Amino acid sequence: MFYWLIDAVPTIPGLNVFRYITFRTGGAMVTAALFVFLFGPWIIDNLRIRQGKGQPIRTDGPQTHLTKKGTPTMGGLMILSGLVVSTLLWANPMNPYVWIVLGVTLGFGLVGFYDDYLKVTKQSHNGFGGRSRLLIEGVIAALACYALMRLGREPLSSSLAIPFFKEVVINLGWFFVIFGGFIIVGAGNAVNLTDGLDGLAIVPVMIAAASFGMISYLAGNAVFSDYLQINYVAGTGELAVLCGAVLGAGLGFLWFNAPPASIFMGDTGSLALGGMLGSIAVAVKHEIVLAVIGGLFVLEAVSVIVQVASFKLTGKRVFKMAPIHHHFEQKGWTEPQVVIRFWIIAVMLALLGLSTLKLR
Repeated sequence: MFYWLIDAVPTIPGLNVFRYITFRTGGAMVTAALFVFLFGPWIIDNLRIRQGKGQPIRTDGPQTHLTKKGTPTMGGLMILSGLVVSTLLWANPMNPYVWIVLGVTLGFGLVGFYDDYLKVTKQSHNGFGGRSRLLIEGVIAALACYALMRLGREPLSSSLAIPFFKEVVINLGWFFVIFGGFIIVGAGNAVNLTDGLDGLAIVPVMIAAASFGMISYLAGNAVFSDYLQINYVAGTGELAVLCGAVLGAGLGFLWFNAPPASIFMGDTGSLALGGMLGSIAVAVKHEIVLAVIGGLFVLEAVSVIVQVASFKLTGKRVFKMAPIHHHFEQKGWTEPQVVIRFWIIAVMLALLGLSTLKLR
């Protein structure tokens, strides 16, 4: 909306600043943070009234978690509302990348919302059927990848870029739709698995969003992308505004999600934010870098896969409990220790991922 001010009232001096992505990214971050700060308490109160007993707590998990009984979930609604309002105000509405990524984010958010709704109403951990949920997520992701492929320039739009090499890309053809869809669905569910402790998921999400905000800005700028010798994808710089909105909304949410949490993110937020990170990575041709920057999410997902596979094949468990953050809790780490140490890992992985921009 603010972007249109440039053309609507061109005679007013100073409005040209709204052309700069960096300025609008900062504006989106501040707006989203203020929105969540102001409306967060109202949202929490309404969710607490409507949910009653709140999110069901696993009885087979750490006993300290039982004290969280009654805490409302679906806190992702706070993040998504701040994200959407901020994006509509600050992003360029004519940019198709904005709408594709926003569509994936809201689509995954709706799937997560329905899952949270079933868990709360049934007071059970069995929400949306796993296969049905993955199928819907896969369709949303595939449609987004098809749109991204049609939007970009050939052959880059259907290719996989390899980090550390200047011009090495693998043209996947139409298989790119499946590959990109796998990345988006995988990212959404990996973040979902990470969301198990107060503040554990939102800070690594913000770190990843900040990293991909920078990558988006550089990849969408012909001069910077040429200097860094990364693939130039025209128009993706605008995605930095969305990343700024996530950063601001995440900061606002963390205020209420900090231990002891007043609200949980729920699948509503974790699936949406993971899907958003995945779709941005696909759009800017940094899918492999996402696995590095979001390495913490990958670790959480792999721990679950290994645990399930090991138990089915051998009847034995590799970890005391999966996802892996519960394993360390069972080993005696306190919840704040697990959360802060995982934050440190997320920062280190983000720095490693960003280093790929120059090591070519």
